[in-house]
Amino acid sequence: MKKIGLLSDTHGFLDDKIMDFFDACDEIWHAGDIGSLAVADKLNSIKPLKAVYGNIDGQEVRIVYPKIQFFQCGQVHVLMIHIGGYPGKYEKEVRTIIQNTGVDLFISGHSHILKVMYDKKNELLHINPGAAGKSGLHKHQTAVRFVIDGKNIKDLEVFEKKRQNPG
Repeated sequence: MKKIGLLSDTHGFLDDKIMDFFDACDEIWHAGDIGSLAVADKLNSIKPLKAVYGNIDGQEVRIVYPKIQFFQCGQVHVLMIHIGGYPGKYEKEVRTIIQNTGVDLFISGHSHILKVMYDKKNELLHINPGAAGKSGLHKHQTAVRFVIDGKNIKDLEVFEKKRQNPG
C-alpha cells in the first residue's frame, strides 16, 4: 500500500501548505510544468519523486524528467504525461498508448482544472490535479493525494487553497 501525493503546474512555485499536505505520502508525482529543478529537488528531498516535463519546462528539467512516464505502482499501471486530454478527448499519442497497453490510471496536467473522471470505455481512472502554483488563470491552488492498495485506487483527498499573489 502506498500513499501518493499528486500535483501539477507549479510553474516554479511550491507552497509550504502543499508540502504539509504531502507529509503522510510515500511518493510524490508531478504531472509537468515543474518550472525549475529547484522545485523538483525540494519535492524529491522530502519523498521520492516521479515527474514528467511540461510545455513551459526548459532544457534543464527536460534532461532530468521524461515527457511520458509509464510505470506500475502496486498492481496499478500508471501513465503520466503533461498534455494528455480527458476521457473521450485524449491526445493522439495518449490514445495510442492506452489502446496498446493496460493503463489503469491516467494522469495529466496542463489545464489547471482539477478533474477526477472514470473512463468507462477504457476502464481507467483519469486524474488531473489542477494547478499547485500561482501562474495561470486558476483561482485556487490544488493538489490531490490518494492510496494505491494492490489494484485499488482509493481514499482520494483534495488540497485546495485560494490563490494569493497571482503570477
